Amino acid sequence: MDNSVMIKGNQSGIIVVLDANLDFEELKSNIAEKFKASAKFLGNANVAVTFEGRELTTEDEREILDIISENSDLNVICVVDLDAEKEKIFKRCLNDRLMELSNNTGQFYKGNLRSGQVLEFETSIIIIGDVNAGAKVVSKGNVVILGALKGNVFAGASGNQNSFVVALSMDPVQIRIGDIIARSPDDKSKDVSKEAKIAYVEDGNIYIESISKDVLNDISL
Repeated sequence: MDNSVMIKGNQSGIIVVLDANLDFEELKSNIAEKFKASAKFLGNANVAVTFEGRELTTEDEREILDIISENSDLNVICVVDLDAEKEKIFKRCLNDRLMELSNNTGQFYKGNLRSGQVLEFETSIIIIGDVNAGAKVVSKGNVVILGALKGNVFAGASGNQNSFVVALSMDPVQIRIGDIIARSPDDKSKDVSKEAKIAYVEDGNIYIESISKDVLNDISL
């Protein structure tokens, strides 16, 4: 068994242990094989990564990160140098980077959300499916629903009122953006428009409008 590359995991990221003496070109090949073989187990996640066992230059780290990206579904948020408090540093580093990226990057979720289901995300989220009545989506960034919104959505959960909610069919029970909340009227029409709409905050109120070039230009996203 080749032990030149070993992968250890914790709640916030992964530790990659590398052979100190192996030729770097051969080591890179072994890293590719290791991550390719472990891709299904590692899954698709935002992680912090640290390297053990070998001194690496910045260029070495960059090459290894490219290999990890090409041979797995992991999204490496940051590289952490180890010390006695590595777990704490991992978590802080990961959370800080996710906060920075929350409105600029996003994750995908495919499937319909049923009543009672709650999804929470550190980043913006694109849902390919419906959010049915009784379901709830919470995101620190934006929420884009490529389907019908009939449940509850909380965007900008970190307090960011510049976040927005988009749905192909907008019929929510409640939308919250930052600290601003809007609820649907009790006597809402059964004839819900099927056109795509966007909900955003302006002057302390949530507005829901059909998506158009003029609307996108007028609001601060």
